Amino acid sequence: SQVNFEEESQNPPAVGHWKPLMPSKGDKEEPESGCQDAGGVPEPQSTEQLNVSRLRSSSVEIREKGSEFLRDELHKAQKELKLKDKECERLSKVREQLEQELEELTASLFEEAHKMVREANTKQAAAEKQLREARGKIDMLQAEVTALKTLVITSTPSSPNRELHPQLQSPSKAGFRKGHGRNKSTSSAMVSAASQNAAPEPGSRECKEVDSMLFAEFQAWKESPTLDKSCPFLDRIYREDIGPCLDFTKQELSELVRVAVEQNTLTIEPVASQTVPVGKVAAEDCGGPKKCALSGLPRTCKHRIMLGDSGSYYYISPSCRARITAVCNFFTYIRYIQQGLVRQDVELMYWEVMRLRREMSLAKLGFYPSEM
Repeated sequence: SQVNFEEESQNPPAVGHWKPLMPSKGDKEEPESGCQDAGGVPEPQSTEQLNVSRLRSSSVEIREKGSEFLRDELHKAQKELKLKDKECERLSKVREQLEQELEELTASLFEEAHKMVREANTKQAAAEKQLREARGKIDMLQAEVTALKTLVITSTPSSPNRELHPQLQSPSKAGFRKGHGRNKSTSSAMVSAASQNAAPEPGSRECKEVDSMLFAEFQAWKESPTLDKSCPFLDRIYREDIGPCLDFTKQELSELVRVAVEQNTLTIEPVASQTVPVGKVAAEDCGGPKKCALSGLPRTCKHRIMLGDSGSYYYISPSCRARITAVCNFFTYIRYIQQGLVRQDVELMYWEVMRLRREMSLAKLGFYPSEM
């Protein structure tokens, strides 16, 4: 027909040319023709082109489906990654919280440990203080028991101790107490404390009146007894009694004697009790049985003193011995007051101190018992 002829004229058959099997991207598929003109391409070639077109459409469809599948998988992976990030963030917060709790727990444990150590140290210090106080009380009680035993042993009904019972002494000797042989003995102060309660001699008319200033100083010292000479009570006694009583001609030896009396390291013993090695006597200016080492005067020396553990002895006259003994008796008594061994009224203790001061005053003036 005329239509077929126009189509053939527009698309003449390519005789002697190859038509490419795979069309370019810009080419469009031509609609299939139900009939072929007499000079057209054979039918197998059309079938092959149809198959290629189908393959192209299938590959495009597969590519689109693959792209869609990959997009879905990408979305899924992104969602899972977000979930993982959230989980990691949650776990990080949990870890930080656990670390903070661990630090707080460690700090609380260390604080509790330090607190327990402080409490243990406090309890230990308190226990040690109680132990020291208990030992001090034990030593005090032992000293008191020893002193009482000494008093009991040295005074029996068959042979009474005349120092404990002044009423047994003669009137001429009642005013003086026999000095102790060794200052470290505990009997001297206890004898002083016992003699103050003894009955006065018949015919004695001695009157006493308490000096308010001296009594106030003694009361203040008694509240907190000490051997520190800076307190008003001891400062007055040092100035008025102890200093003058121990002020001998030999100043250097006098100072050594005063220090030994204060430290309770002075020993007094009779000359006949021991024989001193000649070497020691010759090495020191110790005087001798006929010369007093403290006064430097020729006197008959019945006693000698040793200062501490020096091993050197110094011969002293009866007058010097009386002065040293009076000071030793005073220090022994106030030491017993400080240790709590004297169980008496404050006024009675005050009068005993005054009596000891009177003994020092008499001794420094040269009065001493004849038996010295």
